[in-house]
Amino acid sequence: MVRLHTKDLNIGYGEHHIVKDLSVEIPDQKITTIIGPNGCGKSTLLKAITRIIPHQSGTVLLDGEQISKQNTKHLAKKMAILPQTPESASGLTVAELVSYGRFPYQKGFGRLTKKDYEMIDWALEATGTMEYKYRSVDALSGGQRQRVWIAMALAQETEIIFLDEPTTYLDMAHQLEVLELLQELNASENRTIIMVLHDLNQAARFADYIIALKNGEIVKAGGYEEVITHDVLKEVFHIDAEIGRDPRTQKPMCITYNLLKGENIHEKAIHPVRTLAASHH
Repeated sequence: MVRLHTKDLNIGYGEHHIVKDLSVEIPDQKITTIIGPNGCGKSTLLKAITRIIPHQSGTVLLDGEQISKQNTKHLAKKMAILPQTPESASGLTVAELVSYGRFPYQKGFGRLTKKDYEMIDWALEATGTMEYKYRSVDALSGGQRQRVWIAMALAQETEIIFLDEPTTYLDMAHQLEVLELLQELNASENRTIIMVLHDLNQAARFADYIIALKNGEIVKAGGYEEVITHDVLKEVFHIDAEIGRDPRTQKPMCITYNLLKGENIHEKAIHPVRTLAASHH
């Protein structure tokens, strides 16, 4: 079943095209991961699907309706997004931040109802952050803070959750903690999870469906067996990857890789160094 899909989607700023004629179906109640090199349009695609930024042409359809024509509060009851760098929550307690997820359901003066408080507590329990409920968000570690932001997205009570690089800046243990939490939410709550990840092995381990982007276009979309392959990674990342098997999950994993030598890649790699060196003169 597919509730969310794009058709001939084009996204850009002025004459600069970032995503080109992109058509993709997002599997319902599954974990979908978007991978690709920096600047390929991963975050831009997420922002356009969730209506944070407009698209130039094409359509994004949710439940058969164009999202551009749906009521904002109505849409916010269907999908939540955790951006790459969430806005500052300075001065807020954990409970106050998570309560913002209840905004789509508030009426009148925006007072929280009994149902709102129940959903806030449920989201805190689900993310293992109940013990921080009255603590300042500023006082939390990076991993704790990320789980609180996920709790806010959960409190929004949507069936679809978008996350833009939810593991960035986290150490290995906290990355695993966040990804296992999302996997559990998908399994126990049937939440549809769509996230951008940089780590290919995490993508293979946690995703049911992977979309590989390059220059705003889909190189390959499918299950991890179809996408985490030597040829696809060569095309997308310009690397010569050795693909093996994760001994615990038996899923494909990138064991090691070399950069494919080529004039264009070499120039791209040394260009920033030249720029930095020049800046010191």
